[in-house]
Amino acid sequence: MRVVLGVSGASGAALAMDCAVALRRAGAGVDLVLSAMAERTLSAEIGPDAADRLRALAARVHPLGDLGAAIASGSCPVAGMIVAPCSMRSLAAIAHGLDDNLLTRAAGVQLKERRPLVLLAREAPLTLAHLKNMQAAAEMGAVILPPVPAFYLRPASLAEATAQIAARAVDLLHLAPPLARAWTPDPVGEDL
Repeated sequence: MRVVLGVSGASGAALAMDCAVALRRAGAGVDLVLSAMAERTLSAEIGPDAADRLRALAARVHPLGDLGAAIASGSCPVAGMIVAPCSMRSLAAIAHGLDDNLLTRAAGVQLKERRPLVLLAREAPLTLAHLKNMQAAAEMGAVILPPVPAFYLRPASLAEATAQIAARAVDLLHLAPPLARAWTPDPVGEDL
């Protein structure tokens, strides 16, 4: 089972690392595509060796400019794709079919093949253009998953919050039993 993990240059590099770890926990081989800005963001937010650590989690690493890579074709058997984090530039390109690099082409392939595509759209506040692009991508079948922490789980750290978000993204691909912690209501005051 293969899953494409696209990493754009938006802030939230920890989401990429956590998605790669969660995908491996789910038994998926990761086909990794990093944008040039993703490498810069990984270095700035995690450390100078972060991109290499992310590559080490992947089964295959594809150059951004390689539009002839296997994952650029619908005949390549993958179970879906996650873009984590997903910049507004990448979101716009995906929403409008601008397959100008391997990340956006692989995302377009998921849409045309009716495979799951999960976009961890990372920006705040949002402009009307951002919202319209999200709507367009959702109308084509993408799942827009802004990386919002599950505050109700009371995460003890930012790392715990990003791991939960990544697990939720992987769960949306329906590869294995759920990885994300589920909400369990407090029975106090409920009619039992």
